[in-house]
Amino acid sequence: MLTGKTAVITGGSRGIGKAIALRMAKSGADIALVYAGNEEAARQTAGELAALRVKVKFYRCDVSDFEAVKGTIDQIITDFGGIDILVNNAGIVRDRLVLSMTPEDFEKVMDINLKGAFYMIKHCYPIFMKKRAGRIINISSVSGLMGNPGQANYSAAKAGMVGLTKTVAKELAGRGVTCNAIAPGFIQTDMTEAMPEKARQEAVAAIPLKRMGTAEDVAGLAAFLASAEAGYITGEVIKVDGGLYI
Repeated sequence: MLTGKTAVITGGSRGIGKAIALRMAKSGADIALVYAGNEEAARQTAGELAALRVKVKFYRCDVSDFEAVKGTIDQIITDFGGIDILVNNAGIVRDRLVLSMTPEDFEKVMDINLKGAFYMIKHCYPIFMKKRAGRIINISSVSGLMGNPGQANYSAAKAGMVGLTKTVAKELAGRGVTCNAIAPGFIQTDMTEAMPEKARQEAVAAIPLKRMGTAEDVAGLAAFLASAEAGYITGEVIKVDGGLYI
């Protein structure tokens, strides 16, 4: 389904990003993994991808650094010859109630989760325009749609990603480029594993399907949105949340 395509995936070494990379590789896409700092995880994921007989390289990059992102995209173009799919998945949390949240807590999450996505899109934008083709997939969150106590920064960043998605979709539609967002709910990742057990139980109780989702649940949708079959879908925010926010 994605044979001959090159996908750039930020936060691609673990969790949802890794699952998306594996799913797209199984569909034939070559993969450029962008990671923040865990080289061991990036190298391990790259090995799993290479076993699927696709081209894969990994790049360390702070997505909140505009010039670093430009350099990374330039290097990916050199290594792969082009970019067809961009998945903005990189994200962090700095959870606190607003009362105790510091400006640094807020700014750091915004810098990586929202500005990082903008920087990646900014540097891929002319590539997609020139090709008159491309897929942009932003990983938002239901927290950005419904809010979540203790996550003013994360929710604001993910809500901002929704606005970014819709704007970019409108700007690039005339060039044959689609831009969509996926809003996961509670997904089994390292991030949710760190939740206190009581909080996890309360989260599951609030989900109509009565279970957390898996990274693969998100990856399947990402692969579809990257494919030719989704060519008439743009500007959408699709929840993968087990019915948490209906």
